[in-house]
Amino acid sequence: MTSSRRFGLLLDVDGPIASPVTRSINLPSIGRDLATLANAGVPVIFNTGRSDAFIADEVVEPLLAAGLEAHARVFAICEKGATWFAITPEGAGELSIDASLSPPPGFDDDVRALVTEHYADLVFYDETKRATVTYEQRLDVSKESFLARQLEIDETAIALLNARGFGARRGAVDYADASGAVQYRADPSIISTDFESIRVGKDFGAERALMLLEGTGPMPTEWRTMGDSRGDYAMATWLHERGETVAHADVRPEDGIPETAYPVLTAGELIHDDAGAAFLARWVEMLSDEALTDSEIAA
Repeated sequence: MTSSRRFGLLLDVDGPIASPVTRSINLPSIGRDLATLANAGVPVIFNTGRSDAFIADEVVEPLLAAGLEAHARVFAICEKGATWFAITPEGAGELSIDASLSPPPGFDDDVRALVTEHYADLVFYDETKRATVTYEQRLDVSKESFLARQLEIDETAIALLNARGFGARRGAVDYADASGAVQYRADPSIISTDFESIRVGKDFGAERALMLLEGTGPMPTEWRTMGDSRGDYAMATWLHERGETVAHADVRPEDGIPETAYPVLTAGELIHDDAGAAFLARWVEMLSDEALTDSEIAA
């Protein structure tokens, strides 16, 4: 099957694809529909803060099991643009890493020790990251318990980074200024916090995505982005600002839907991967239904 409608997908993973509770793909339709879309000629690009190892373990395998074909254009952009690779029927391709985006040497050891010695009952250190320092909520810990202490961990880790002579602030917004006083940020989510260069982000990942697509075949004439946080809107905003036609699917709109210059889609009462599965199924329908409009896509 080949789609005559040239759209592309730029997708966050935690939330819309993998359950934030189990941290894995629970719904069989997700892998199946992703493979159907990719095999039909739709570029499928994962734009995530997760590591390449996580995507290889949790996302690549369901795609291969669903029958991903050799001509499909599928890429994984990990750690918000710091690492990336192609996904083919043979699995995860050669990994590229932008080492210039890594936190300063020694900070990873600082956070590892902090987590192990003081917060091991709550979180674990993510050993799979290559250009980001991350701790994550343990699966046996409640969301409420984690969120109640997340700020405390973040502020302690930021103080450790500042003590090494580097400026860092907490929050998903870009705190860079003309003096370069802030080089890193703590970016919290509902299950983890990333300590990362201010250069990375979902907009940076979107830019990387288009670079990867160049020369691989027809470029999309419209885009669908999907995520579960306000930070994920940066994908759609970046695409819109460069003149692309885009609509963003928000699978956790409880944080509030910002005012945007492009359509924002929600899935009614569905959230997280249930909503993600519903959108993927609808986008599969779009392959043969050329009359759909953005307002008709929203559940």
